[in-house]
Amino acid sequence: MGSSNKAQLQSEIMAMPKWLRRPIGKASDLSTVQRIIKQRQIHTICEEGRCPNRGECYAQKTATFLLMGPTCTRSCAFCQVDKGHAPIPLDPSEPQKIAEAVKLLDLRYVVLTSVARDDLPDQGASHFVKTMYAIRQLNPNTQIEVLTADFWGGIGGEKEQFQRIEIVTQAKPACYNHNLETVRRLQGPVRRGAKYERSLRLLQIVKEIDPSIPTKSGLMLGVGETTEEVIETMKDLRTIECDRLTIGQYMRPSLAHLPVQKYWTPEEFKELGKIASEMGFSHVRSGPLVRSSYHAGIDD
Repeated sequence: MGSSNKAQLQSEIMAMPKWLRRPIGKASDLSTVQRIIKQRQIHTICEEGRCPNRGECYAQKTATFLLMGPTCTRSCAFCQVDKGHAPIPLDPSEPQKIAEAVKLLDLRYVVLTSVARDDLPDQGASHFVKTMYAIRQLNPNTQIEVLTADFWGGIGGEKEQFQRIEIVTQAKPACYNHNLETVRRLQGPVRRGAKYERSLRLLQIVKEIDPSIPTKSGLMLGVGETTEEVIETMKDLRTIECDRLTIGQYMRPSLAHLPVQKYWTPEEFKELGKIASEMGFSHVRSGPLVRSSYHAGIDD
């Protein structure tokens, strides 16, 4: 990044409202996790995505692991995860490494997510399951939430997508999460390669296979959506019986990513959270710094 670009990005950061600035947490909480994941050559979305809540989550014995390498086969315009070149081969020892990390960190609640792996025949569904089983072998009391891609990737059709979702659902995660990210109108420019209806269908399929598993989705605000569109999206999620919802502020990771169109206020997030609860979502997190896994294992 050139000096002028760095200066521009720094200027944008300084212009962010005060409610988006917070300490990242105790250095000891961060360094312990960072050391363990580095030693095992595994990844967390907390670190790859530089989540502002990672210190708080680590202190609460929660972490989100990023499966199947750090390189994504999609090119979403908002995401900081590495993309644009060939992903690495799957590491067959990754499930065991993550299980050991969970034990060392004494994690009570784990979220497993991944880069999109459109290059794999099953899009990585079986790798999710292998990791879940490995974690349970060493950590029988740890709850596991999954946050998956859409398992589409242009390989096969609806039948194949259903089978991939079924593989993960039958492994009984504590919650099945798949993010819409944004409203219907903005799916194309924001989520390149993904489809609004396809994502809704994924969450619906989980309920068809096992109605007892809570489903969850997340929205990020600030890319040009309106309040009316956000409410319409929440209604669409409730129509397919989605149980849980997170709503947070998009923050531009670099000048190569989508610019922020609006910083929504804490009051606006609070009002959207109230509307979501009134719609029937059982578990709502709505705030500027909320991310998909924020307080994932905390019920209130």
